[in-house]
Amino acid sequence: MKQIVLEKADLESCISQAQQGRVVIVRDGRPVALVVGVEGMDPEQLELGSSDKFWKLIARRRKQKEISRAQLEKKLNGRT
Repeated sequence: MKQIVLEKADLESCISQAQQGRVVIVRDGRPVALVVGVEGMDPEQLELGSSDKFWKLIARRRKQKEISRAQLEKKLNGRT
């Protein structure tokens, strides 16, 4: 993660560097902003990436019991 002093930061440079990795803007030795590159992402990715509701759903899902694909297919084939 790169750090840039606010007084020396220019927007174009921060955006370019953020595409390679996060950029922390520092003022008086303390972080005040984080610039994250999003080039190539679509609006849905941007929205979900910052959605607390979405990440809570993911966390709940990850706690659920997993089944294998074979088990799922067997379960689905048993239905009519």
